[in-house]
Amino acid sequence: MPVGTAASVKGVTPDQLAETGASIVLCNTYHLALRPGADTVAVLGGLHRFSGWDGPILTDSGGYQVFSLAKLNRIDDDGVTFQSHVDGATLTLTPEASIAIQNQLGADIIMCFDQCPPLPADRRVIEEATRRTVGWAKRCKRAHRRDDQALFGIVQGGLDVALRRSCMDALVPMDFAGYAIGGLSVGEAHEQMTACLDAVADRLPRDRPRYLMGVGMPRDIVAAVRSGVDMFDCVLPTRNGRNAFAFTPTGKLKLRNAVHRQADEPLDATCDCYTCRQFSRGYLRHLFLAGEMLGPTLTSIHNLRFYQRMMRRIRELILSDDLARIHDEFPVTRPGPGDKETLDDSGG
Repeated sequence: MPVGTAASVKGVTPDQLAETGASIVLCNTYHLALRPGADTVAVLGGLHRFSGWDGPILTDSGGYQVFSLAKLNRIDDDGVTFQSHVDGATLTLTPEASIAIQNQLGADIIMCFDQCPPLPADRRVIEEATRRTVGWAKRCKRAHRRDDQALFGIVQGGLDVALRRSCMDALVPMDFAGYAIGGLSVGEAHEQMTACLDAVADRLPRDRPRYLMGVGMPRDIVAAVRSGVDMFDCVLPTRNGRNAFAFTPTGKLKLRNAVHRQADEPLDATCDCYTCRQFSRGYLRHLFLAGEMLGPTLTSIHNLRFYQRMMRRIRELILSDDLARIHDEFPVTRPGPGDKETLDDSGG
C-alpha cells in the first residue's frame, strides 16, 4: 500500500498512482486530524472524494506517531497527548478519539489505537505498551460506529515472542476483521524481525488479513510473506524517489552519481512504467541536479511500479509453490544486511 500521509501520495496524482498498479493507499489519522481536520474532510465528502482516490483506503490510528513523535507526546492509560509538530497546539488521542476521527474520515479499513514502543527497549516498557494496546483495542471495538469500515486489531510485544502471543491471545477473541503486526522496523536488525515473524505471523487467524505495518525493504517483505503476512505499507518508494534513489531488481540506483550523466538507458529495462518507457537515466539525473520537481515525480512513479511488479510476482510464485524464484528474478530481495533506512515522520 503506497502511503498518502496527508491524503496525497507525494508528487503523484491518483491517475498516475493507479497506473502503477496500486489498488489501495494508506492515509494518516494523526496528520489529517491536525490538517485539515476530520470535520473538514467529512464536509468535503470523506477521504475518497476529498483526495480523488476511488479505490480502497486504510487509515492508521496515530499509534505510530506515539513512537515517531515520542519527544512531542505524553502517554498514560487513557491515551496520548501530543504537542503538534505544526504549531505546538495540543492534540489528545484516546482510543475513542482515534476511532471517531477515522469514522469521520471514512476509510474502508481503520486501525485500533495502539502504543508502538521503540526497539531496543526495556522489557517493562514493552510489557506496558502491550498491556495498553490490548486495553485500547477493547475500547476501540466498543467505540467503532460504522459497519462499512473494517476494524483491524494490532499485535504488539516487541521482539518478545511470549508477549506477542499473549497479545494475540487477547485480541483474537475480540473478532476483528483483520490483524496487524506493529512495532517492527523501528530499529531492530533484519534477522531479529524475521525470527519474530516466523514465530508469530502464522498463528494469526487464517481467514483474516495479516498486515505488517510500516515494513518496506524488499528482503523484509519476502521474509514476511514466507511467515504468512498478506499486506504491507511503507513510504520507501516515494521517499527514495524524492531523494534520487530508484529501486531495481538488482538494487538501488543513485541518480545523482556522475556515472548516469550520459546514460541513455531507462532505470530498468524490464520495467513497463511510464518513466522507463519515456525517459533515460541521464535525463532523470539532469532533473535532480537542476532542482526540477519532475525528477522526484518520475522516480516515485517508477519506484511505486517496482513494488507493485514485485508483489504481483510474489503472488504468482505463491500460487505455483515456487516463491524461492523471487530471489533470482529480484536479487534485491535476497537476505542480507542491505541498506539502513532512516526512520522519521515525513510520510509518503
